[in-house]
Amino acid sequence: MQDAFSKVVAQADSRGEYLNDSQLDALLGLVRDGNKRVDVINRISSNASIIVANAVRQLFAEQPQLIAPGGNAYTSRRAAACVRDLEIILRYVTYAIFAGDASVLDDRALNGLRETYLALGTPGASVAVGIQKLKDASIAIANDPNNITRGDCSALIAEVATYFDRAAAAVA
Repeated sequence: MQDAFSKVVAQADSRGEYLNDSQLDALLGLVRDGNKRVDVINRISSNASIIVANAVRQLFAEQPQLIAPGGNAYTSRRAAACVRDLEIILRYVTYAIFAGDASVLDDRALNGLRETYLALGTPGASVAVGIQKLKDASIAIANDPNNITRGDCSALIAEVATYFDRAAAAVA
């Protein structure tokens, strides 16, 4: 895992180049938006159990076959595994937000996840729907203007959305 700073430096070093103006500007943007980034992470983390519980509740309401006898989330043990997986994905999304880089999400949570779900017979499309619900709730909480660092957060929110989209695409 590399944060955005380490990644930019490693790339420039591998080419034997100095950092250019656009790279420096991008890194300065990360620094400028640091408080907003931390606010978003705190909001998502402090509401994680609610975000996951609501996502699972909505998923099962929309796809009741998952919890019906023979469904992939039938029995409390299987339903708990679904909750656990969504919690893990949400946690790794917060790490990616903090680092400003998706590599931790890819390396630690997503690589091989689709194959694991295929082997277990877990419907990846349903997991992707659950991740979309995590995304919607997380962005709604992060966009709440109360008690958060003021300023334009549209770029950060767009970045947050890409991490969820990446996770959903990885399992679908």
